[in-house]
Amino acid sequence: MSKPIVSIRNITKRFPGVIAVDDVNFDIMENEFFALLGPSGCGKTTLLRMIAGFETPSEGEIVIDGQDMAMTPPNERPVNMVFQSYAVFPHMTVSQNVAYGLKVTGTPSAEIKTRVSEALEMVQLEHLGGRKPDQLSGGQRQRVALARALVKRPKVLLLDEPLSALDAKLRESMQLELAHLQQSVGITFIIVTHDQDEALSMADRIAVMHQGAVQQIAPPDGLYESPSSRFVADFIGKVNLFDGKVTGNRGKSINVDIAGLGKLSLPFDGPVPNEISLAVRPEKIRLSKQKPSGKGMMASGRVADWAYYGDTSHMYVETKNGLRISVTIQNESRDTVDSVDVGDSVWVTWRAEDTLPLTE
Repeated sequence: MSKPIVSIRNITKRFPGVIAVDDVNFDIMENEFFALLGPSGCGKTTLLRMIAGFETPSEGEIVIDGQDMAMTPPNERPVNMVFQSYAVFPHMTVSQNVAYGLKVTGTPSAEIKTRVSEALEMVQLEHLGGRKPDQLSGGQRQRVALARALVKRPKVLLLDEPLSALDAKLRESMQLELAHLQQSVGITFIIVTHDQDEALSMADRIAVMHQGAVQQIAPPDGLYESPSSRFVADFIGKVNLFDGKVTGNRGKSINVDIAGLGKLSLPFDGPVPNEISLAVRPEKIRLSKQKPSGKGMMASGRVADWAYYGDTSHMYVETKNGLRISVTIQNESRDTVDSVDVGDSVWVTWRAEDTLPLTE
């Protein structure tokens, strides 16, 4: 069992007129890829900057590798940071960029040469050491910034939106590269991102932040399949959210009345509320032109709109009560998109187990 490498203890950060981070508590483990995820202004970058030492907490403490960082300046912390802009020196070669931090701290030249070579090999740039940054692609410059951070051998690597400047295809490729790199170097990575796909594809655990507070911390599948609140369900991926009234309960199930869907019986374990929200992921819903047989949730309506994304189509079904239900269809064959059109009468159905009851 790994031990915590970073402990965030009752951390609050106030700026004039605003609380940027509000009484946050959690541990980040050794060799973990940890993501701070949330919308702009939620406090995730401020929290990362406090770990790095660029901001001072108003309250609480940050412990890194067993040491309280309160009196430790940024350059003496066992962390290094990769910024959104990469900030590589344009007048230096790749090797010179990577060696810069070691030269500043007076590392012997023989050791610098060895460590630079090792760092470039980690990011697969050993053959480009003599090039200038303007001779590199965006992805290669990003790897130079990573090598420059890794060459200092930090115990924790901090990444502030490191992929946001890349185009979509390269960003997806670099997500896999970063995940593989973290596993190979065996140090803790903490990444800040507002991109749900980025966090889900790379992180071992994700902390979702909103208005300065942590809403939920869980592995990617736990966040997606078992969100703790409407905010988390809505922020992580696409979701249908329905508001309903609880009309009764029996054992570990409740009866819910939802306008446009009718009365539903759902698995539920916990204190029974009067009102509840139900979340259903669009890919869990099946769409057909004929009324389905068997058990499950179902509703009839018409296709009000649809969007084509190549591998999937996203359809919106409107019930006679005006309820709008989104459905994701996998385009498994070339003629899938021709089977349903706007205005068609359809049925939607899904399993009761795929309905997530939310009380917050």
